[in-house]
Amino acid sequence: MTSNRTISERFPKPARPGGFRYTIDASVFLNAFNRNERDHAESVRLLAAIQKAGDPVIVPALVVAEIASAIARTTSDRDTALTYASATASLPHVTLIPITAAMAMDTADIAATYRLRGSDASYVAVAERYATTLVSLDQEHLTRGARIATCQTPQQALRHFGG
Repeated sequence: MTSNRTISERFPKPARPGGFRYTIDASVFLNAFNRNERDHAESVRLLAAIQKAGDPVIVPALVVAEIASAIARTTSDRDTALTYASATASLPHVTLIPITAAMAMDTADIAATYRLRGSDASYVAVAERYATTLVSLDQEHLTRGARIATCQTPQQALRHFGG
C-alpha cells in the first residue's frame, strides 16, 4: 500500500536546529565495527552523534546483508556477523528502504548513468529520493555519487555536530 504522504511527512527533518537526514553506507558501519580500521574513531563518533541527536537514518535494506557478509567473510564468525547486522538494522531512527520495482529502476538508472556498482547505486538512489546526506568511505560515492546527492565522509559529516 503506497502512502499519500510526502517524503518530508514520512521522514521529517530532525527537530533540532540544523538537523540532517542521513543515508549511511555499510562501509561506515563496518568501519565502526572494526577498531583496527583507519578512521574507526570518527565512524563511531558520527554514529553516536546521529543517534544522540535523533537524526533519521534512511538506508537501503541491503545494508543488513552487506554488513553480515563483510563481517562473516573477514572473521568467519556467523553469529557475530548476524548480531551486528541485526543490531544495526534495529538502531533507533533507522529506516530500511526495500528495493521495490520502482527503486530498482531508479538504482539501475543511477548505476548506468554514473557507472556505479549496483549496491553503491542503491545508496545513492536512497539519498537522492529521500534528500539525505550520504555518508560513506567509498571513493565512488564521494566522486561519482556526489554528482546527484550530497556525499560526505564521516569526518565531514561530524562537522554537522560541531566536531
